[in-house]
Amino acid sequence: MAEIQRFDFDTRIHHGVVHNGTVYLTGQVGTPGTSAEAQMQEVLDKIDRLLAKAGSKRENILHVQMWLDDIRDFDAVNRVWDAWITPEHAPARSSGEGRMAKPGMLVELIVTAAL
Repeated sequence: MAEIQRFDFDTRIHHGVVHNGTVYLTGQVGTPGTSAEAQMQEVLDKIDRLLAKAGSKRENILHVQMWLDDIRDFDAVNRVWDAWITPEHAPARSSGEGRMAKPGMLVELIVTAAL
């Protein structure tokens, strides 16, 4: 069986798990009360840091689940996303609207990447 590596424990979860050449990141959120664009940038910065810690990078992202508190923020967060990801390395991505865990949280990204 392949080894499982976990990192960045916080209260009850690890923010990243590596198994069998794949990196799984828990949902990353920004600071409640800031704009959707600011939260998206903060989340993407966290993802860069976590992927580096796992030995990966944004170009290796396979799939992203993006959850928005309000789907009307879709265009705003996509402007930040488009500046961050290069088209030739764009992953598969799913987007949806859902109630966030805390008031003021506007965006959450869940990432799966290759090493």
